[in-house]
Formats: sequence, structure tokens, C-alpha cells
Amino acid sequence: MGFSTRQIHAGVRPDPVTGAINTPIYQTTTYVQDSVDEYLAKGYSYSRSANPTVRALEHKLAELEGGADCSCYGTGMAAINAVFMACLSAGDHCIVSDVAYGGTYRLATQVFSRFGVDFSFVDTADSEAVAAALRDNTRLVLTETPANPTLKLTDLRAVSALTREQGILHAVDNTFLTPYYQLPLQLGADLVVHSTTKYFDGHNATVGGAVIAATPELDERLRFVQNATGTIMSPQVAFLTLQGCKTLSVRLQRQSASALAIAEFLEAHPKVARVCYPGLPSFPQAELARSQATGHGAMLWFEVAGGLPAGKQLMDRIRLWTLAENLGSVESLVTHPATMTHADVEEAERHRVGITDGLVRLSVGLEDPEDLIAALDEALS
Repeated sequence: MGFSTRQIHAGVRPDPVTGAINTPIYQTTTYVQDSVDEYLAKGYSYSRSANPTVRALEHKLAELEGGADCSCYGTGMAAINAVFMACLSAGDHCIVSDVAYGGTYRLATQVFSRFGVDFSFVDTADSEAVAAALRDNTRLVLTETPANPTLKLTDLRAVSALTREQGILHAVDNTFLTPYYQLPLQLGADLVVHSTTKYFDGHNATVGGAVIAATPELDERLRFVQNATGTIMSPQVAFLTLQGCKTLSVRLQRQSASALAIAEFLEAHPKVARVCYPGLPSFPQAELARSQATGHGAMLWFEVAGGLPAGKQLMDRIRLWTLAENLGSVESLVTHPATMTHADVEEAERHRVGITDGLVRLSVGLEDPEDLIAALDEALS
């Protein structure tokens, strides 16, 4: 079956009691057992361990990513936390893409480092740099590609080959492209992480996270952490995310087409200093973008001529584009990473990896692209 068919039908069945086409919200704490000897005969005992609405979403995401199974969490950061907890112990070493979501950097440097885990933030776009950073105690490589917010790409085949050879796990944050455009497990990765808050939800209605594992054994490690820490997704969030999944492909097609049109407009504008979008011929890794993904997504960034003051003026005055943290929704959003999503990353580190103070990040929504371009043109003028 094709992706659009699977995004609607995978993991869900009509309710056996009523025939309801949507998976019900199983808002329950506990589940009645038939007898002591038949404990768990129906698969559920307590909703911290498993819930039927959440399991429907987990089955759907596992099938879309081509994994053995999936575990869902209360937020995207709870999903990253579960990966760290399932894969790392005191004394272990972990490599993380040097450009990654600010929350990932904060979790690594301010939480797990306190418990004896050592992190190296490496330019994973350079597979030789990854190879040079590997140690005898390296247990995990976490890559984010395209990276947030610079859109730098990691060659997933090359990094996965390195980690597989050394017996190291490779986890990929696939939030920006989703399985519609990129399938890291097919390229050799062991784990795929998502903030379901973004494109799977698509409507600014929920926060959630997911980890898809390539093997049942890896999924069991994650599910143990999920149950032990209680960082579960609620059934209401799972229900809403299940509905968002049904339109993922059509939303991304429209959003990506609009993103390309906006990127082309900005690249030709005299008041724009730089534009970055993987679909542009000027994108430094255009060949890699084409080779490991089937589309370029709906995220781009640019810098206004005049630097930070001009950029702030644009973000404060622009209409239609909403100044807010988040991405992937039907509403177009403008974000200033240096003061918003990556504020916890030290200034020197931000500048080192290319997150300048004047960088303006755009998440393109479903509005008419002509209106979005007109609003940008007005703000730039």
C-alpha cells in the first residue's frame, strides 16, 4: 500500500463494539481482568503501561517508518530522554549533531552530563569527523537531519555504516521531514525520534513524542523506560494525533511547494542577505538532499540585510506569519532561534554552528503562498 493509504488505515480498526470509524479515546486508568490466571489476557492492565488509543498511534507510526514497533511519550523531549535512558549509562559517551534542537542540547549538557554521561557535539555532516570522535565507550550517535534550525544534513547511510561497524546505536531525529519524505531505518539507522507535536499533529493542538525502533529488542528497552518513568502520551493526545496523521502527505506536499516558492522569492529580494532551503540549487548539500529524501520539507531560514536589528523589526511587524515557537502546523510561523528555540545554547556555541543572531526561521503553513509572500515583501519593505 502507498503512504497516503497507510497514513489513514495503518494501526486502526473500526471499534468492535459500536463500529465507530475513529479509534475511541480510552480514558481509563485501569482494566478489569477476568481472573488471576488470565491476567493481561486482553493486553492491558494499567494505562501507564499501555492504552488502546495510544497503541493504535504507536502501530501506525511504526508502520509508516518501517520499524518493528513504536513507543509514544508526553513530549518530543520525553522521547529524546527515553532514547538517552535506554541507550546510555554512567561512563558512556554519546555523539550528538552539533546543530540540534536547543532542548536536546540542554538535556545532554545540563541533565545527563550530571550523571556521568559524556557528550561530544560533532559536525555529523562530516562522516570523517564522526569517525574521529568515536571512542571505545561510545554507545550512541544521535543525528538530527535536517538540523534545527540551520537545515544542515547528515549523510545517514555513511553514519549508519560507521555505527553498525562499531556496534554503536544510531538514532535519528526525523521531525522535520517525517517518514513521508525520509526513512532513516531504511538508510541503516536503529532508532527514529519524532516530536509528534509538529507535522503528525499539524494543527498546534497537542504536544507529544515518539520513538520507532528497528528491532523488538530495542523497542522493549524503550518501553521499559516509558513505563518506569511514566513519561506517557495521554489518550486524548493520541486520538488527535491519529486524526492529524490522516492528512500528513497532502499537508506536506502543499507546505513544501509553498516553501520553495517563498525561498525563491527571498533569494531574489535585495533586502535579504542569505536564504537556506534544501530545495534551492544554491543549497550546499543539494545532492545529498536528493539522494536520501524524496522531498525538501517546509522549513527554511534567511537573514535580512542589516543584521539583527532589521531581522527583529521584520519579525515584530510582519502580518499573517505568527511569531511563535513550534513548527509543522497549518499556520505559518516565524521564529527567532537565538532568543527562542535555542536560547539555552551558549552564544559562542550558537555562532560556531551557524545559528546567528540574525537568523529568521520560517515554518510554512497552508495559507495561500501568494499571501505569505506579499506579507514578507511588505515587512521587508
